[in-house]
Amino acid sequence: MFSLFDQGPPAPCPDPFNMAAYVLGSAATLPEKPALEILFPDRSEVWTYSELEKVVRATATGLQELGLKPGDRVLMRLGNTVEFPIAFLACIAVDLIPVPTAAQLTEYEVGKIIHEIEPKLIIAASGVPYPSDPPCRVVTEEVMVAMQSLPMADFILGDPERLGYVIYTSGTSGKPRAVCHAHRAIWARRMMWDGWYSLRQDDRLLHAGAFNWTYTLGTGLMDPWTKGATALIPCPGTDSTTFPQLIRAHKASLFAAAPGVYRQLLKTNETIDAPQLRHGFSAGEKLPISTKERWRTATGTEIFEAYGMSECSTFVSGCPDHPPSKRSFGYPQQGRRIAVLDETGALVPSDTLGTLAVSNRDPGLMLGYWNAEDETKSRFIGEWFVTGDTVSMAKDGAITYLGRADDMMNAGGFRVSPIEVESALNAHPDVHESAVAEVRVKADTTVIAAFYTADKPLTDDDLNRFAATRLARYKTPRLFVRVETLPKGANGKLLRRALRQEYEDLHGQA
Repeated sequence: MFSLFDQGPPAPCPDPFNMAAYVLGSAATLPEKPALEILFPDRSEVWTYSELEKVVRATATGLQELGLKPGDRVLMRLGNTVEFPIAFLACIAVDLIPVPTAAQLTEYEVGKIIHEIEPKLIIAASGVPYPSDPPCRVVTEEVMVAMQSLPMADFILGDPERLGYVIYTSGTSGKPRAVCHAHRAIWARRMMWDGWYSLRQDDRLLHAGAFNWTYTLGTGLMDPWTKGATALIPCPGTDSTTFPQLIRAHKASLFAAAPGVYRQLLKTNETIDAPQLRHGFSAGEKLPISTKERWRTATGTEIFEAYGMSECSTFVSGCPDHPPSKRSFGYPQQGRRIAVLDETGALVPSDTLGTLAVSNRDPGLMLGYWNAEDETKSRFIGEWFVTGDTVSMAKDGAITYLGRADDMMNAGGFRVSPIEVESALNAHPDVHESAVAEVRVKADTTVIAAFYTADKPLTDDDLNRFAATRLARYKTPRLFVRVETLPKGANGKLLRRALRQEYEDLHGQA
């Protein structure tokens, strides 16, 4: 039996279609229901579905009045505020192309993005970096908020295959890639409702992330809104150890967080009284079994994991109706076509190591990388988009994750290319060469470590300051280690795994 899962295609996406109109559809049937509650220590800021639709469509009018036309790119440089999802949906409502970016990106990194996507507009919040001499118009967050009093724009409907939005991910080449998604990508997320969340219209879903994180944007906002549920988002600066209290006080039935958040809140909460909570879910990186077990003991509920990526969101997961075994990540969601391939692109037998791949028929799969046709083609073998992750598939479809087939790293749910970090460090005048790897420092904790050669030891402060000018904080190494030489293969290729193994052996973390 071969490692292939295919139980038929999902329902086709409606045509014509608009992603924002679909996400906000509950405004017509549930106008006064809370769509969003922002949780402050002493209050909640509540947005109903009708209010949310109004400000999105009014903001869309404001963008049109700036002279923007369908297909124009809008670079989003916004912080952890509700204006982030409002701007995102407002663009999509009138066929502008939002490009959300992490607020942590440096001016240097943002400059490269601007050069690549050539935006017609930048929406920028105070304190969020962007070049001082941008080649297009910039409007402030305050100007965008003022647009919310304008009349509501009509949704522009069209081909569900047309470009809807662009998100950035670290490419294996070391250059962050702009991933282009169609409007129909949101329709594909319906497969998560049963396959991961067990999402219901009466759910109150608390997401621990910030508004301006794509994990929050999809799982914490777009999905509950599409279903007609209520999204709960903590205010900026919320301490992760207080989430148990928020879950109880705001009657959250579902809780979403990255593995690091679960670890932090369990440090100070051995028991969690949350009578309305059905379960939690996690994504971004592999969740340690020990964390799952501690959560189960503390709450009496499960955490269900999911596997996805920027190019295809989430397509493998566990759920209450189909819980995974102790070792597996979960199962391909119904409607997905998933395979495990060898290096030639052939299917491997069940329970055999190979590379996880998803069919080009998947409605959640990207359209491609922006202006990078060759790199887009390089990610496919026949019909299969090759993820680069090593897995095995059991006869029943259960997926066991075994790591990256390349050297890509994970930093708090963000994928980071070692080549990008090395390129930044190698520009330091005293660094001859560097190699970067993700190393384990505790049983359930990994960090990005930089190994470098130099004529003399360099201080961590010096290297941190230099990196901060070229790299977002989450990409910056947490460890700097000077070495005599860097291990290389016969072809001169850096052997990052050897560095990682040597470090972990030396520090007892292997």
